[in-house]
Amino acid sequence: MSWLVFSYSLPSKASSGPRVTLWRRLRRIGAIAFNSVQVLPQRDECLEDFQWLAQEVQKAQGEALIMRVEQFEGLADSAIIERFRAARRDEYAAIETEIKELAATLDDLADPAARSHLQDSLEKLYKRHADTRRIDFFDCPEGTQVMAHLNQIAQAMAAPEESIAIVSATIEQYQHRQWVTRPRPHVDRLACIWLIRRFIDPNAIVRYAKQAAPDEVAFDISTGEFQHQGNLCTFEVMVKAFGLEDPGLQVLGQVVHEIDLRDGHYQQPQTAGVDALLRGWLLANFSDDALETHGVALFEGLYVALTQDAIKVSTSLSPRPSIKAIP
Repeated sequence: MSWLVFSYSLPSKASSGPRVTLWRRLRRIGAIAFNSVQVLPQRDECLEDFQWLAQEVQKAQGEALIMRVEQFEGLADSAIIERFRAARRDEYAAIETEIKELAATLDDLADPAARSHLQDSLEKLYKRHADTRRIDFFDCPEGTQVMAHLNQIAQAMAAPEESIAIVSATIEQYQHRQWVTRPRPHVDRLACIWLIRRFIDPNAIVRYAKQAAPDEVAFDISTGEFQHQGNLCTFEVMVKAFGLEDPGLQVLGQVVHEIDLRDGHYQQPQTAGVDALLRGWLLANFSDDALETHGVALFEGLYVALTQDAIKVSTSLSPRPSIKAIP
């Protein structure tokens, strides 16, 4: 395979500030040091990271060189990959240690102050995992294990779901129908539109109005066929109604739930980014059609990524251990 090699030098009289800054940046982008050079796999995002670093070096009056290398003499690709995995393994191990400490305090959930502290700690661990996962170029197995353990703690902290009877629906019933929802679609409605087009009817027509006509299927409207029920958002209701048990959909539902209801019920690392993006579209005054187009693309990409992660977790952890059994 191909590799990117980054070599740089700073003036000998330069202060320690630029050197420390570069060292930290190299760590954040996941570069591995081999003697006097830094290495990343040949990927577009990695090349861009090195290019930004080269500019920083030049601003500090130094010199930088980026090279593409097909093969290192005397060093097999497998050995380089193992170096990358070992670095990420150490980072995942540090997160795992803190997960154990957090799991040991779950008995304090009844105390509101302790619950708030646990919530904050869990959010920080999710973020650290996401940062490490971003530079885990070769899918270190420990990454999926850590995510599974984080999800176990999040599940243990979540309030019990209400017992809600949701009427079952069949996909055949909803073919060639026109759907209607409120204007200015946000997270729940956009996710529902994506779900309708992805799993129910690819050619579904969606109209934006405050009321539905007698022959239309209304969703996320107070009098609609599909709407909030108990502590479930409309997206979750539709997933349950149509019997869609895809693991990726379950996690996606948690993201949508938290952005829509903001009840602290679920913690997923993607939530903050998706929330910020959706709010930005509204602030930019996107039209309903533009919101729909961008929303469908966003949730399709998120679903594919979440499904891939869910498959990795399920294949790496079988059977799934309980909280008390975290090693």
